[in-house]
Order: sequence, then structure tokens, then C-alpha cells
Amino acid sequence: MKIGLFFGSFNPIHTGHLIIASYMAHYTDMDKVWLVVSPHNPLKDKNALINMYDRLEMAKLATEYASDIFVSDAEFKLPKPSYTIDTLTHLHERYPEHQFSLIMGADNLVSLKKWKNYELILRNYHVYVYPRPGYEDGDLNSHASVTITNTPVMEISSTFIRKALKEGKNVQYFVPDAVLDFIEAKNLYR
Repeated sequence: MKIGLFFGSFNPIHTGHLIIASYMAHYTDMDKVWLVVSPHNPLKDKNALINMYDRLEMAKLATEYASDIFVSDAEFKLPKPSYTIDTLTHLHERYPEHQFSLIMGADNLVSLKKWKNYELILRNYHVYVYPRPGYEDGDLNSHASVTITNTPVMEISSTFIRKALKEGKNVQYFVPDAVLDFIEAKNLYR
């Protein structure tokens, strides 16, 4: 089975993430998409993250009725910070029957050369890239392991959601209702 791995902090998960995951599951050759909740991305500020279990729960709530999008906590059991190559190796050993590929934004493709063992990633895995405003051209766009997709451009970000929540603004439709209920019940991002 072809599994697309969509890594992220999902802090919080929002409709943009879900549209990207759905596009990849339905408009590429992937059979399923796994949302891999990262406890801590080494390239992001750890202080801005809420509890990883809350982020995992929100991702599960957001995908509760999706038949081809699953949530993975694979990185929770690995050393921190999480490096994609280590997670890929772990998943390949645990699920040798699956063929894994990566899903990332064009912004991440531009910074891929900063990632631990990025050459191994490009050698052993296919990378599906969704567009991000301002990141149209990169030197890896034409790499044999990279497919640039026509995923709808999403300008919604978790940063935008967190800021809006902190300011007491309405984020209905930006996040799934079940996620918004969870955020409000736990008074997150206030």
C-alpha cells in the first residue's frame, strides 16, 4: 500500500491541513495519508507548542470520519527532537509491506537541504509537494524524487489560528467543529 506521510505540529490542525491530506489521498497515486503528529520539529520554536497529546487528539477528532486519512503518533516514541529520516526508518522497519512517501509544502522543499540526511530521503522516498505562496521556484523542484502537485493553495496557518484565538476572534470554519469544541473545552491558545 502506498502511504503518504504528512508530518506536522498540527498546532492546531485546521481545514488547510485536511484539504491538503484529502487532495493527496484522492488526486495522487497514494492509497492513504497518515498525519504524523510531531512532538517537536527541530526547526520550530518549542515554546509555541501545546501538549503533544492535545495536538494528537485534535488531529484524531478532525479525521474521525475520513476513510483514507489516519493519525500517527509514531514520533512520540522516538528520541526528541524528531528527525524525519529517523521516523521514516522506524516506519519502514515497522511496516515493511508499505511504500512510504513524504508530503510537504514548497517552503519545506526549499529548506530540505537543512534536514538531517536529506540526501537519503531523496534517494529512498518520493516527495509530493503542495504549493505555498512565495515558494514557486526551488532548486529541488525538478529532482527525480519530487512531484509538484496542483493541490489548492492554502493560506490558512496554525499561527493565524492561534493568534485569532488569543485575540478572542471566531475561527469557525477554519478548524473542524470537533476541534474547535476541544480547543474551547480545554481553553487552549488563549
